[in-house]
This record gives sequence, C-alpha cells and structure tokens, in this order.
Amino acid sequence: MPDHRTGGGDPAHTLRLLWRQTGDVPRRGPRPGRSLDDIVTAAIELADAEGLDAVTMRALAQAVGVAPMTLYTYVPGKAELLDLMLDAIYTGMPRPDRSGDPWRARVAAVAADNRALFTAHPWAAEVATGRPPLGPGQMAKYEYELRAFDGTGLDDVARDAALTFVLDFVRAGARSAAESRSAQQESAWTDEQWWTANAPLLAQVLDERRFPTAVRVGAAAGAAQNAAYHPDQAYEFGLARVLDGLTTLIATAKPPQ
Repeated sequence: MPDHRTGGGDPAHTLRLLWRQTGDVPRRGPRPGRSLDDIVTAAIELADAEGLDAVTMRALAQAVGVAPMTLYTYVPGKAELLDLMLDAIYTGMPRPDRSGDPWRARVAAVAADNRALFTAHPWAAEVATGRPPLGPGQMAKYEYELRAFDGTGLDDVARDAALTFVLDFVRAGARSAAESRSAQQESAWTDEQWWTANAPLLAQVLDERRFPTAVRVGAAAGAAQNAAYHPDQAYEFGLARVLDGLTTLIATAKPPQ
C-alpha cells in the first residue's frame, strides 16, 4: 500500500488552494464546467467507494468527465488533492455548542465525531497527518476540539497533547475496525463463522495445560463479544480508559497563570 500522507505537495501552492486564494478555474481556454470543489467532492466519493488507492488523476478525470490533463489546471497532483480532500471532510463535521456539558462528555463527543468521520470515510484513517493540511476545515476542527478541554486547568501544551491522545486512540481503533471489515469481506465469512469453522482444529492445537491463561481468557472474551475482536466494545472500553487517564491528569493540573 502506498504511503499516504498530508503535506506532500508544494506548501505554498497547497495553502493557496486550501484557502481558495488562486481561483478554482483554469486561466486559459474555454470556461470549464467544473469547479475545484466539484473535483474534490468527486475524489472523496471515489475514495469512499473504492479506497484511496483508486483515486488516480486518470480515474478522477473519468469520474468528472474531463480529460486527465485538464485536472492539472485545477490541482497540481494527488499530494495536493489529498490535502484538499481531508480539509473538505473536516469542514463537513458537526460542531454543535457543547459548552454547557461536563468536559468528559465534550471529549467523548469529539471522539464520537471523529469515529463517525472515519466510518463515513475509512480512507481518512490511513493518512498520516504529521504535517496537517492547514486549511479552513482543519483549523475549524482544531479550534472546536481544543475547546472540549475548556475549564480543565490544562495549559496549552497539555491541552494539545490531550487532544492528540484522544484522536490517536480513535484513529487506531478506526484502522482496526476497517481491517476487521476487510477480512470479513475478503473471506465472505463473519468472524463468528470463521471461529466456528476452525473450532475443531483450534481445540486440538490450543492445549489448556500449556496456555491456561490464554485459553481461559480468550474463551471468556470470545463468548462475551461473540468474536475475538469487537470494534464497538474495544472502542467503548478504550475510550473509558482514555477519559480516566485524562481525569487523573486534570486532577493534578495547575490552572494557567
């Protein structure tokens, strides 16, 4: 799988595109029937349907009904396009006023919103964002999510680190959930069907005397989850632990001066 990451294009050009500072139509030739937003929307739809690897300039041109070379008058390449795609889905995220809620509820809502984003756009969880696209969607998302920690006493550095901690947890869970879905789709078996089919062999090789704890705990977890791994239960358990850890941090925080 190719390495998908943000910030791979020319920074100045990408920022101008993100903030729509260059215009979204070609400067020469007949007036086009597509806008930059049309191109980005089509790329997102293609990624949602077929995965990020399917988003090539040729495939995208076919989807929007233009010649491949015409796309380059809108966006220089896939690196810049990826930043635009992410910023667009960030722009569409809900941002209701939760200022009256306790901080745990606000942070849990941030986690849920990001999980919903990755469910709607699974490809987004594959993208490394060490150099985030600093467009209007990204900045609005960051501003909104940081405010979930208002009133906690965390200083600015700790607030940023706490948000990163939450988002990294959600992203990791989204990738695991996507891998689980992919395995079921490729095998055409549910996890329950797979374990049932392989139960006789597993019973032979998993010696309770050799692996007493693993066999006992694995059986108990499998029975409780109806599978060796359940994305929803893993998310709920993990989020509670994330919030518990932040509770400890916040309890010892000194309010910024």
